[in-house]
Amino acid sequence: MRVMTNGVLHAPGARSALEHKRPWVQTVATYEHELAELRRTEGALREVLACEDALLHQKNELIQLLEILSKESDHRFLNGLQMIASLLSMQARTASNPETASQLTVAANRVIMIGAIHRRLHCLDGTQTVAFGRYLEELCRDFSTMLGAEDGSDPIISVDAVEAELPSATSIPLGFIVSELITNAIKYGKGQIKVRLEANTGKGYALSVSNDGPNLPSGFDPAKSKGAGMTIVRSLVAKIGGKLTFGPGDQGQGACFTVMFS
Repeated sequence: MRVMTNGVLHAPGARSALEHKRPWVQTVATYEHELAELRRTEGALREVLACEDALLHQKNELIQLLEILSKESDHRFLNGLQMIASLLSMQARTASNPETASQLTVAANRVIMIGAIHRRLHCLDGTQTVAFGRYLEELCRDFSTMLGAEDGSDPIISVDAVEAELPSATSIPLGFIVSELITNAIKYGKGQIKVRLEANTGKGYALSVSNDGPNLPSGFDPAKSKGAGMTIVRSLVAKIGGKLTFGPGDQGQGACFTVMFS
């Protein structure tokens, strides 16, 4: 018995054979649809990647530009310091008063040392690791020289540092932290400044700067300080994942700021 389908006679079993093939036809159609979707998705991803590559290229160009501008700024700064030192030295040579000449010479030497400290702080650029104990001693020696300990007396800044090989990503911020804390100690304290680097009892290290003089004001909190120096210190401590603590200096006098880091 033949079966009529859409005006066409089929042999018995032909309809069931066609119906058996239809799932395969649907599978191929589904596959082609999914393949088209995947191709559209691939095209969209390629466009996104191309956009990200362009943005990354722009970012790299901007970083290179900033590095060039930073080097140019440093160069102009150091040239300016050298010019100031030269003018002070020239005035010292032409001064008729010996006391005035002496003071001008001291001022010229201090300007020169500011330049040396600036170079010292940036000498770690491009290095991978730093012998930080030795670097700390050299940096503080430059500061002591700038502050006028050239007469053979005890240095204004004493250093007690263990030797520690630290990554430059940690050492560079620590150098600026020490510079800011020493500057604050000079500004607000008196007497000798002590810089210590010691192994922490738990892990890592503790770097402290302390001075004699007045104690910290009641209620002082570096986290709430709006001064530029303390703001820089907090930012750099956060950058290296450290912790900043403070309190009285030795024998309960003066102030001591400590950075704990690992």
